[in-house]
Amino acid sequence: MQVYLVANPKGGVGKSTLATNLAGGLAQRGSRVMLGDIDRQQSSRAWLRLRSPALPPIATWDIRPDAPARPPPGTERVVLDTPAGLHGKKLARVLRQADRIVVPLAPSLFDILATRRFLDDMLEEKALRKRPVEIVVVGMRVDARTRAAAELERFLQDTGLPVIAHLRDTQNYVQAAAHGLTIFELPASRAAQDWEQWAPILRWAGVE
Repeated sequence: MQVYLVANPKGGVGKSTLATNLAGGLAQRGSRVMLGDIDRQQSSRAWLRLRSPALPPIATWDIRPDAPARPPPGTERVVLDTPAGLHGKKLARVLRQADRIVVPLAPSLFDILATRRFLDDMLEEKALRKRPVEIVVVGMRVDARTRAAAELERFLQDTGLPVIAHLRDTQNYVQAAAHGLTIFELPASRAAQDWEQWAPILRWAGVE
């Protein structure tokens, strides 16, 4: 079972957008997927309640009396959405669950500064782990051709973390989420450009 962690301590950078659409992309390609929410707001669980049973299925935690929450039997891939402010022992505990970590990061000075310490903590935890973990960054609400995208790449140079994709600022994500959909369930006439931007993320996840 592969565990993908979507994490950034900064609020409003697009963690739930990235987590729900990653889960949707994996499910659309035939994987048995669970979307889990570590955030108290339970944004991803609320989104799942909007999702039609006619769409590719995405499960949530298997919760039973007097037992810890765990993925349903047969789950192949787990996507974990995380809260803002994740740090310290709680961060370390969550990181140990992950096989792959994706950090959504908007190319603004405030987002970058708020994320710097978190990236350092993650790289330190990665160095202490006995099993490997892959950490990547996805640029959120950014055009790869802009100066802002270049600044984001420059900021990450000394971390060694790659920016594997840039997702544009579009209402497609907002409108899809409002109906329990992902970008992959919108028509090609609206979302073909977004599907193209998601291709490297799905390759990184091992399904494209």
